[in-house]
Amino acid sequence: MNAPNRFELYVLGDDEKSLEITDDTKIPNAATIKVVKQDHTMANMIRAQLLANEHILFAGYKVPHPLEPYFLLKVQTDGTITPTQAFRTACQLLIAQLDSLQREFKREFDLQAINDVDSNQAMASRAGAYGDYGVGPRAGDYADF
Repeated sequence: MNAPNRFELYVLGDDEKSLEITDDTKIPNAATIKVVKQDHTMANMIRAQLLANEHILFAGYKVPHPLEPYFLLKVQTDGTITPTQAFRTACQLLIAQLDSLQREFKREFDLQAINDVDSNQAMASRAGAYGDYGVGPRAGDYADF
């Protein structure tokens, strides 16, 4: 099979840099950023975060080949900040958003676990004439017409 080993898609080699920034000589206030061992998911999130910045004139990315685990991100600013500063700020904001999402996700699952415990205790306390719940018909059961 021609596909690379899966670990090669996300583990950096000893001599590999995760990021390479090249200033564009033809377009003012522009740079090309090569991000290694990442794919469309990361590229699109960074691009969207960059475009939310009012100083960004252009932000786009491409993945040159599906078997090559990197993407090229092109950023052009209005000159008030450099493309490198814009990229760094976008990454910091993205990390903060993902951290917030993770905290909210964990909080919701913790609340769900508490609600599950409460509902199981409530079911056990009103087991009724059949003894243990799960034996015999219950209100709302499919047999309850």
